[in-house]
Amino acid sequence: MTLQKDTVFYFLGIGGIGMSALARFFHQKGHIVMGYDKTSTPLTQQLEMEGMDITYDDDILNLPSLLRNTPSEKVWVCYTPAIPNDSILKNWFLDQEFPMMKRSVLLGKITERYHTIAVAGTHGKTTTSSMITHVLTASGFPVNAFLGGISANFGSNMITADSHWVVVEADEFDRSFLTLTPEVAVITAVDPDHLDIYGDAQTFEAGFQAFAQRISVNGKIWAQDRIATPWINLAEGVQVKTYSNGDSGDARAANIRVDSGKFIFDYHGESSIGDIVCGLSGIHNIENAVAAISVALSLGCDPQRIREAIGSFKGVSRRFERVLDLPNRVVIDDYAHHPTEIHAAVQSARMLFPGKKIGGVFQPHLFSRTRDFIDGFAHELGQLDAIILLPIYPARELPIPGVDSQLILDKILIQEKKVLEKSELLEFGIPADWEVVLLLGAGDIDQLVKPICQGIQNNE
Repeated sequence: MTLQKDTVFYFLGIGGIGMSALARFFHQKGHIVMGYDKTSTPLTQQLEMEGMDITYDDDILNLPSLLRNTPSEKVWVCYTPAIPNDSILKNWFLDQEFPMMKRSVLLGKITERYHTIAVAGTHGKTTTSSMITHVLTASGFPVNAFLGGISANFGSNMITADSHWVVVEADEFDRSFLTLTPEVAVITAVDPDHLDIYGDAQTFEAGFQAFAQRISVNGKIWAQDRIATPWINLAEGVQVKTYSNGDSGDARAANIRVDSGKFIFDYHGESSIGDIVCGLSGIHNIENAVAAISVALSLGCDPQRIREAIGSFKGVSRRFERVLDLPNRVVIDDYAHHPTEIHAAVQSARMLFPGKKIGGVFQPHLFSRTRDFIDGFAHELGQLDAIILLPIYPARELPIPGVDSQLILDKILIQEKKVLEKSELLEFGIPADWEVVLLLGAGDIDQLVKPICQGIQNNE
């Protein structure tokens, strides 16, 4: 990818977690970076503080004058699929024949210059890629990284280093990960999702098959043991290894136990590492740690430094994040928006807080996902002691007739359940007898975390 020093970058949807990482990359490279997003958020406000010009109106009249006066051949426009086709700005850039590319294509062009470690999978991508980045860096193996969340250790979703290696999150949505050509890949899960794009589970799995075939010759795939199906071996000349947090796999966690609210385990793989303290809550994070350890060992990192790095990993925003910890009340914020992810969150809460009443607030994400996995949502949410459902967050979709949160509620078998608007939840607050509160969803439920926690503290 050849750029002029005076190339200007404009990001349509700059507030997205993946888009903002790219924006930060080019801003740090000295380019002028501008963008549009629908709403102002803490992340877009931070980008503005870093020196990026952002507007919040889909109107060409609000475009910066610098952009209007720059020849189109010196401007690169990057857009996310979340930007609708009827966007005024998007169509103006198309009409003016500005160079335009999707986020995934731009990421693919950047990573062509690096040795790439790509983390794919329906669940666990962000935590695993962030953990790999931290473990390698702390072990003296610096890497660049484009992450799908804000790493607590780095305080950012974009990490730069004097290194020829880069860690990226390989997103299966819209088949975005097929723009990457990794040397090392991790595949965490292939549970069907995004059926609005893929159509069915078989086509979804075929997308991961195509991703596996993009691994460089002599590269390596670390696949979660339960998904190490024969299609992975279609990646000719690629070494395939498996991992798990059970008894199977080329790398695995053993002797898992809880001590003082933290998970401890032993690792067995290329090397054996004992008494590893996982700095994160959530049993699923042990499996993520096994993947990170395996990658680090395969790149020659020291086992003892890896052990210390796992213990010092602070996690990622909204990934089973303990946002309030009072003597009698705990609030955990989690990005879970798929039945499998909800299962992991509830299971982890049960292990960490045995005997406690656990209630959840869940905001379904997408009408199509709700329709496709309604029975799974109902079953997993029914493992809670109580549940409040918020209306579906539409994201890029228009409503589907007959698909709403009440549809899930009717299938949940527990007695303590209800659907509330966000305003009603903030008005009535979290029930006082909920000892552990799980806030679940990938929409804008994160905007409710602070007021919910404040309300609980005021009532204590």
